[in-house]
Amino acid sequence: MANSKSKDILLTLTAFSASALMLTVIQVPFRGGSLAWIALVPFILICRPQASLWRLMWISCLVSFVYWTANLYWIGLVTIPAQIAFSISLALYWPVLALGVRFVRRKGPGWLTLAVPLLFVGAEAWQGIVYTGFGWRLLAHSQWMHLPVIQISDIFGQLGVSFVIALVNGFVAELIIAANSKRLHGVHLGKGAAVAAVLAATVIYGYHRLAETPEHLTPGPMLGSVQTNIPSNVKEASESGDGILTDLLRMSNACFEAGAEIVAWPETIVLSSLNQDYVSLCREDSRPRVYHQAIAEHTRDKGYVLLGAHSVSLEFRDYEYVVTDRFNSAFLYTPGGKQDGRYDKIHLVPFGEYIPFSESLPLLHKLIIKLSPYDYDYNLTKGTEYTVFETNALSRPCRFGVLICYEDTDPTVARKMVVADGAKKAGLLVNISNDGWYVRWKDNKVLPSVELPQRTVIAAFRAIENRVGILRSVNTGISCLIDSTGRIRNSFENGTLPSRAMDRQGVEGWFTDRIELDDRVTLFSRHGRVLDLACGFAVSLIVLWAIAAGIAERQTGKQSQREVRAATSVSKKAKF
Repeated sequence: MANSKSKDILLTLTAFSASALMLTVIQVPFRGGSLAWIALVPFILICRPQASLWRLMWISCLVSFVYWTANLYWIGLVTIPAQIAFSISLALYWPVLALGVRFVRRKGPGWLTLAVPLLFVGAEAWQGIVYTGFGWRLLAHSQWMHLPVIQISDIFGQLGVSFVIALVNGFVAELIIAANSKRLHGVHLGKGAAVAAVLAATVIYGYHRLAETPEHLTPGPMLGSVQTNIPSNVKEASESGDGILTDLLRMSNACFEAGAEIVAWPETIVLSSLNQDYVSLCREDSRPRVYHQAIAEHTRDKGYVLLGAHSVSLEFRDYEYVVTDRFNSAFLYTPGGKQDGRYDKIHLVPFGEYIPFSESLPLLHKLIIKLSPYDYDYNLTKGTEYTVFETNALSRPCRFGVLICYEDTDPTVARKMVVADGAKKAGLLVNISNDGWYVRWKDNKVLPSVELPQRTVIAAFRAIENRVGILRSVNTGISCLIDSTGRIRNSFENGTLPSRAMDRQGVEGWFTDRIELDDRVTLFSRHGRVLDLACGFAVSLIVLWAIAAGIAERQTGKQSQREVRAATSVSKKAKF
């Protein structure tokens, strides 16, 4: 008995680990994307109807925790509490999925082909909502190199691609179960044909959208991107500000000389608050005033510069100005040598830009502050306006929105930045970020982490969903251009960065290139995350149904036991 139990535990552990391993290697920097189409199969097969539910849940939770902890190691480079918190919360999805899969199999394995995408994509949908959303390591992201497969994102969003992948996984698992039980029937042939038709329609649609793209493009402005290569512990030091600005101006000037009309600098790269109402109150020789004047002079008669810096709100109290709010902002400087427009980041990152639990769990809040990279309360205030910048002084004027840092992982923010009232208000997105938090510094060299290429891949889905080009300017990398088909460009007209985009990690440099503007307005831009909501609702319904069925089954079992005991008691009395 004990030996059988040990074997079952080992088998369960092996199956979940096999899925975890495949789900690891399907994402960049690995090239195992083809394994995504079967990565869920071991998970599904081990969730047998007769398996112990408790055993499935605790083993899946353990394996999932290890999976997330290992693959989110880069968060630990900044703050270990955040890494642990994210890993624990994400690990809880697997036990819930195990409960759902086992329940569906008990109802009949014939439901797996449809139930698997509802369950697993539903879990991805919730992952993109809970904890302010963490759309990372989704099934869809594994297919970033296969452009025809991922074009359906302009209808369903990135989870449309995940749905197709999960659909294939569900059918393969159902086929294996049927073959193992010698119950293969004509219905499986029909299901196979239906799954093949969905896959074929996905690819055909993708090729169609790619083929029609050129007729929807118009020439856009020449863009420039500056990439610094500074670990955040160095960048955040105030004494580094002058040297950083000098390097920025040097590389930005090279972009202008190469023909750039708009140049992007990374997030919070200028170490000062630059909002005009604040700068106007500063002394002439103060850092905010000096930096503002240097940037304004730099852009005069040359072009536009979009840069990242902080901004603050002030309030006059007791004969002095007091800072009431701090923002992570993007500022646009014009060829007229003026600051014209500001965007305040809307989607703030928990632990990185604000500390959760300040009111609900104050003791935990204080502990996180002590363990964070700062020794002070660094809460920022989120913005409220989806600002669109206009560049009317160009030969080819354009309107663009800005995604700061992890906003490129949020489909909702990107969508609202591009479309309003069913019309396209921005033809371009600029993503400025500081990924210097997620690198290591050794022997005077920056050692990048997997966060850099994974962020770049995720951004490509924002381009497809809204049919816009994306310019990225990222401290430590990866700075690049992504066109409206999600293609990450590997070359540019002029520059010093490596030609291949994925090689632009842990290096300094700049590039200039032109990107075309796409006039298509997508269904996703108009209607948003409809599939996410549908799958999120479906997985919730299935899990609640499974829980209710389990409770009812347990009550029935207890009632049966009482009836057996009662019958036994009556029998004994009769014999007596």
